[in-house]
Parts: sequence; structure tokens; C-alpha cells
Amino acid sequence: MTLFIALAFLGILASLAAALFFMVRDKPDNEDAPKASPMAKALAFRIGISVVLFISILVSWKMGWIQPSGIPLRPI
Repeated sequence: MTLFIALAFLGILASLAAALFFMVRDKPDNEDAPKASPMAKALAFRIGISVVLFISILVSWKMGWIQPSGIPLRPI
């Protein structure tokens, strides 16, 4: 599971880098027909990876595969 989470974060960072590359390199088009830019596709891919990662973490927690290890609550 740790490997999956690490690979997902690397995929998110790679798609952000690709979107930055396409944003800097992209030339404005004067065509009237709208089409999806590579930057928009890279950002949509990043959103998809983030949603899948979030859902898989929730499912793993519900199935008992991972346990939270946060700071214990203390009474005030």
C-alpha cells in the first residue's frame, strides 16, 4: 500500500510538471473550434489520480489494511 501511495504522489507531481510545461510552451490558437489543450488534459489526469488515491485510502482504512496513527486526543 505504501508503494501505491508513493507512486500515486509521483504521478500527481509528474502531471503537474507536464501541465506547467504545456502552459509555458503552448502557443495561442486563433481557431474558432474549441479543443482540449494538453495542459487541461494533464490537470484532469491529476484530478483523477487524486480522487482514486483518496478513495483507495478510505477503502483501505475501512477494510483494516491501514490504521491511523495520529496524535491521541486528550481531554481539555
